Amino acid sequence: MHDLGLLTIIIVGFIILMIAGFHIHTILLTIGILGLIYVDGFSIISGFLSHDPFTQISSYTLTTIPLFIIMAQFILKAGVVEDAFAMIYNVSRGRPAVLGSLTILIGGLLGAVSGSGAATSASLGQVAVPELTKYGYKPALAGAISAASGSLSGIIPPSIILILFGVITETPISHLFVGAIIPGALMMLTLIVCLLLMFKDQRREEERVSTGTREVGLKRSIIIVMVGLFIFTVVFGGIYSGIVTPTEAGAIGALAGLLTALVMGKVDMHFIKSSVSETAKITGMIILILIGANIFSRFVSLSLLPRKITLLLEPLLAHPVLILCLLSVLFFLLFMFIEGAAVILMTLPVILPIIEAAGIDVLWFGVFIAVVSTLGLITPPVGLSVYAVSSTSGISSEAIFKYGIMIAVFLTVIVCGLMIMFPGLVTWLPSTVK
Repeated sequence: MHDLGLLTIIIVGFIILMIAGFHIHTILLTIGILGLIYVDGFSIISGFLSHDPFTQISSYTLTTIPLFIIMAQFILKAGVVEDAFAMIYNVSRGRPAVLGSLTILIGGLLGAVSGSGAATSASLGQVAVPELTKYGYKPALAGAISAASGSLSGIIPPSIILILFGVITETPISHLFVGAIIPGALMMLTLIVCLLLMFKDQRREEERVSTGTREVGLKRSIIIVMVGLFIFTVVFGGIYSGIVTPTEAGAIGALAGLLTALVMGKVDMHFIKSSVSETAKITGMIILILIGANIFSRFVSLSLLPRKITLLLEPLLAHPVLILCLLSVLFFLLFMFIEGAAVILMTLPVILPIIEAAGIDVLWFGVFIAVVSTLGLITPPVGLSVYAVSSTSGISSEAIFKYGIMIAVFLTVIVCGLMIMFPGLVTWLPSTVK
């Protein structure tokens, strides 16, 4: 079969199965198995399926995922998010610009701690949106700020996308985490500037209403601050200094989250069951996607499709910036329709050889893709962070998307542009890691 025909069948197969409502791991598994049968016959299936999936998921690196997920569950279920925002509102004293800026900062940090953009955005939609609207923000803008802040979990470590990218490409996860620090900070700063430019409905001092924000006791405030500083120090400082591995950082963070919940009196049988259950569900989903992606990757490799696409793009390989622009558009469109981890797993087998042939740094590219993935969380039609905020705040997703698209364009031009112009924003810090 002609290569173009094979590529067309793969794309059409994806579209049909997605429209039919199949999960992404089922789609990858189905197309991968059928493709292997087409390329090499039925004989390859029994041997491949009995060995490769187990090898893929038994990787020590993957233990990072459930550890960070259960850490997120402990922290979210302990009520740390709500308490942290109550503290922020009290500190800001109702100043709209300060309030919005602090919301972005705390949202980014909470997203880093929780590792889940949708979960963080849902919490922000429940807690931050009502307060922002009381101080003069349009509901849709308040929702967009919350969604964008929560989506930062895609770039700020411990990002599941960075972990999966490291596993697939065999790039050190610690280097990816450290390389994402400057772009993550740059995204938060850009979001704050974007917020200040978009905010035009600030109320006068005398028109403000009492928010009724609950007070957080001194003991709880101290606990929240100490836990935040401890986890931040372990994840960033520990990995950067070489004292702990990412897996060890996840284990220590999970223990810190459990002890926090215990001190706050939140731990009971329901707390444990729900935390473990959610962790198992999310981890199981990722493992299934990994297995499906592994089989799909083997099919793509045996079909020689990456090599043929690389040869097709050979005239452009001398212009890495042009290749990056094309890939940026491709990934942005994919992240608009498909969940981030699935995009990474199903595209890397095809894209990675092209990146290497173009001489683009794989570490830099991983962080770059993580930045692009955050934009997909706030753009239609999927926009998981937007839907999470909409469901908890009652604001229509269409209204939030209007601001979300503008924010995504702003971040693309500024952050992605700077990363392309100055690759050292990503590669400098990892080069100093011990």
